[in-house]
Amino acid sequence: MSALWSVGAGLLLLLLWVRHRGLEAVLVHHRWVFVCLFLLPLSILFDIYYQLRAWAVWRLHSAPRQHAQRVRHIQAQVREWKNEGSKRYMCTGRPGWLTVSLRVGKYKKTHKNIMINLMDVLEVDSERQVVRVEPLVTMGQLTAHLNPMGWTIPVVPELDDLTVGGLIMGTGIESSSHIYGLFQHTCVAYELVLADGSLVRCSPTENSDLFYAVPWSCGTLGFLVAAEIKMIPAKKYVKIHYEPVRGLQKICEKFTEESKKKENNFVEGLLYSLDEAVIMTGVLTDEAEQSKINRIGNYYKPWFFKHVEKYLKADRTGIEYIPSRHYYHRHTRSIFWELQDIIPFGNNPIFRYLFGWMVPPKISLLKLTQGETIRKLYEQHHVVQDMLVPMKSLEKSIQTFHVDLNVYPLWLCPFILPNNPGMVHPKGDEAELYVDIGAYGEPKRKQFEARASMRQMEKFVRSVHGFQMLYADCYMTREEFWDMFDGSLYHKLREQMNCKDAFPEVYDKICKAARH
Repeated sequence: MSALWSVGAGLLLLLLWVRHRGLEAVLVHHRWVFVCLFLLPLSILFDIYYQLRAWAVWRLHSAPRQHAQRVRHIQAQVREWKNEGSKRYMCTGRPGWLTVSLRVGKYKKTHKNIMINLMDVLEVDSERQVVRVEPLVTMGQLTAHLNPMGWTIPVVPELDDLTVGGLIMGTGIESSSHIYGLFQHTCVAYELVLADGSLVRCSPTENSDLFYAVPWSCGTLGFLVAAEIKMIPAKKYVKIHYEPVRGLQKICEKFTEESKKKENNFVEGLLYSLDEAVIMTGVLTDEAEQSKINRIGNYYKPWFFKHVEKYLKADRTGIEYIPSRHYYHRHTRSIFWELQDIIPFGNNPIFRYLFGWMVPPKISLLKLTQGETIRKLYEQHHVVQDMLVPMKSLEKSIQTFHVDLNVYPLWLCPFILPNNPGMVHPKGDEAELYVDIGAYGEPKRKQFEARASMRQMEKFVRSVHGFQMLYADCYMTREEFWDMFDGSLYHKLREQMNCKDAFPEVYDKICKAARH
């Protein structure tokens, strides 16, 4: 009974303090209070619900039977839109705050919302080595499903909540992308409901123009209802080699050298300052030295980027064996390094052991509860950007990031970009090695101004024939956007398939004016 009185008294004092300071002031300057007391428990409930649902659906084998019915329901909604006179554009009815992007699209309020409740793994075909999934299947859900069967997918983008649909209609990358390319390059077929309500399957040999135009189109060619993704055999561990490197030129040379080695299953770099980095290479294996196994995904373990930094501070190389699924989601618990700005003491051993099992808070819940004041503060004083640039421009790109943003750590992830048709391809006729430079955090550049700085960055990326990931804030004009991306196939298909009255152009969904 005394314990209940203590809890009650504590909550009363907390409410009085919030009332005294003001709710908005607490949410802005002490956001960790709200996150720890409310969002972390809510995030756990979210996870439990979706895990139980996915398990139940698979055990009862209901997903394949219900998939066709759900698709017919989507088709019926599209035909209803046509019968109503096609007066508004269409978009998915999924609330904007549920997406992993930090911004919410304004268009959801003015467009015809088509409800798409497709979040199940449909089929695992071991003979073809293909898994067929619905678009709202998450990376966490997919790896949890495939790994016990002895399978994984070639590119498992970081963060558990990233969906297959988002990774296809936008893009996705991982430290295996120097071999397999972006997430879209591991897909072998898509199924879409088009603007006329018809259901179409496309692949490199069937409706190939549509297959190559879908990635990066952000749902402006049709509604994705299923995708087929390549599978590869899974192994128990990833053998990781950590190597600190100093000096920008040496960092770029070492990273480029390792990225070209096909024997490396994984390549990743964390840049902690302009001239200090740790380059990591990994190899899949079923054997491990027991004394070197690091189950980095356990809730009480240090955040991965902090763990990696120890090798830099000690100026020593190292080898570890990380369980494969722990490796695939190594940055999830700390949302790369974003969580340190939300819960400053989140990597403290005491917090990890007591509350680490609740981390991370759902990005969707963070968005839902951020409020206008926090949104504006984040927009002006926080950067979340991924720029994809040719590997040959890596050194110049890092220098540009340093001058325009000065955000560290920087994430370096190599990928091979094949010369396929579509919005994103190399400038030449052959595949080219690129690198994703991810900047997440508060810029330390003096007199940083979000719009001016990002427009300068976007101009540089266009000049080296690079690309900007479309989940992030985009300040480009329409002309600049189509200078960065190849719209020839995209615009041809929008004309052929009568998309112009059904869906907005991709620029109108991702530009800064379309999001808040």
